[in-house]
Amino acid sequence: MLSVRNIVKQYAGHRALDDVSLEVEQGKIFGLLGPNGAGKTSLIRIITQITAPDSGEVIFNGQKLNSNHINQIGYLPEERGLYKKMEIGEQVLYLAKLKGLSTAEATKRIKYWFDKLNIGSWWNKKVEDLSKGMQQKVQFLATIIHNPELIILDEPFSGFDPVNADLIKNEILELNAKGTTFIFSTHRMESVEELCDNIALIDKSKKILDGAVVDIKASYRNNTYRIEFNGDDNFDNSNLFDVLEKSDVKDGKCIKFKLKGNYTANDALAYMISKVNINHFAEVIPSMNDIFIEHVKR
Repeated sequence: MLSVRNIVKQYAGHRALDDVSLEVEQGKIFGLLGPNGAGKTSLIRIITQITAPDSGEVIFNGQKLNSNHINQIGYLPEERGLYKKMEIGEQVLYLAKLKGLSTAEATKRIKYWFDKLNIGSWWNKKVEDLSKGMQQKVQFLATIIHNPELIILDEPFSGFDPVNADLIKNEILELNAKGTTFIFSTHRMESVEELCDNIALIDKSKKILDGAVVDIKASYRNNTYRIEFNGDDNFDNSNLFDVLEKSDVKDGKCIKFKLKGNYTANDALAYMISKVNINHFAEVIPSMNDIFIEHVKR
């Protein structure tokens, strides 16, 4: 759906994006990751046509990005942009009409989403009377009200309690199941693992990693395992593996170890079964948080 090609963006003496390219597939949830100041927001502003690149191009559905695409994109910025003195119903209606909806159609959709997000009684409330999380609900609604093909969410769970975060997560998954494509910018790596099909990691204006989440995690597998057991934990002289960590757990002991040479998990398991009572055995695969930190530090 979206092809970002060799984008460069310079602000005075600061290069915000340096030859960044990425591909967002139709119907996928794409994670745009990076530390603060990496260039994520600069890229989002180019995709949403708030600013233009100095060089490079963006292709949307096979066409060079242009003003006709604006109503096919929904954008929830990290910086909130609601009018505090306006009533919520009036405000969402205004924003929906800016996206090309008629008053009748916008009103119908708003009532549907107000009920779906459990805010049916909010129509006449003012934004300033709502908590940060409740304002975020309203802004999420305004982002999706015109049924855009591509939705860009910048830290969408900021300010939400766990219940409402789960509600919005389920709405994202439901829209995605119906074919909506998402770009999801966040620092919450647990959300990336839950939601994203593919990711790109930007640091210091350059893309330093991209690919499918499952493939990236698989590439970091390094024959490391964790076992919980009851019995003697003296495995330091094993020919099968090196013990990396030892700890006590609720129902016994635990070690983390790395296999040597061509030995397999089955070899280690068979060896341990003869010595201890095993309660839990699992491979240790780095989380997206671990991978993020390692790449940025590198």
